[in-house]
Amino acid sequence: MESGQSISLFLAFSAGLFSFLSPCVLPLVPSYVSYITGLSFEDLTNKTERTDILKTTVFNSLLFILGFSVVFISLGASASYIGKLMVSYQEIIRKVGGVIIIIFGLFIMGILKMNFLQVEKKMHIKSKPAGYVGSFLVGIGFAAGWTPCVGPILGSILLYASTSGSVATGIKLLTIYSIGLALPLFISAVAINSFLSYFKKFHKYIRIITIASGMLLVFLGILVYTNSLSLITFYLYKFGIGWDVY
Repeated sequence: MESGQSISLFLAFSAGLFSFLSPCVLPLVPSYVSYITGLSFEDLTNKTERTDILKTTVFNSLLFILGFSVVFISLGASASYIGKLMVSYQEIIRKVGGVIIIIFGLFIMGILKMNFLQVEKKMHIKSKPAGYVGSFLVGIGFAAGWTPCVGPILGSILLYASTSGSVATGIKLLTIYSIGLALPLFISAVAINSFLSYFKKFHKYIRIITIASGMLLVFLGILVYTNSLSLITFYLYKFGIGWDVY
């Protein structure tokens, strides 16, 4: 097994999950589901035509997820490829990347203020292209243009991928990140009524979740800077907690 891979994949999945729980993604899930399916909010919560509504929601959600996953995974491959080309500077790239990831984490926690990261760059599409292709294109637009909430977390994973020196590792990390973001999004879309019910209770904890996601990035940044992922994996295996990923 590649050194540090288990903890790396866990952190990538956690980063995807925290991206979903961020303040500019979670509250907008109903709007996204309505937009990509072409169904009104009343249609989505209609219990009399659940079979057709569920079919439409499932297929459109999967294509939306495929759209943003293609972009994220491509970015992961590109970041790793660039890092591979600069293998002679891997030590510098790793330390600079670790510092930047820590800065991203402190920004998300609200400790640091960086105005250039607080400018949202959403892709506003007045009318979604028709059909399943449209949902796929909206997914690409989501991945390409949604900041700042997803940006710092995604950027941190990309920075880490660039230090791996392996295109395959970059693809794997961003695939797991995409799954972390996609899984709760898909479940929420399919069970929209349950999502709305739980969201009302969960909303008051968003600030705590945001701070936790920032702490995760700070932790990841420290691990990258100190090159400690291998050490953590060693202790996980020593106590029988590690797992193989192939």
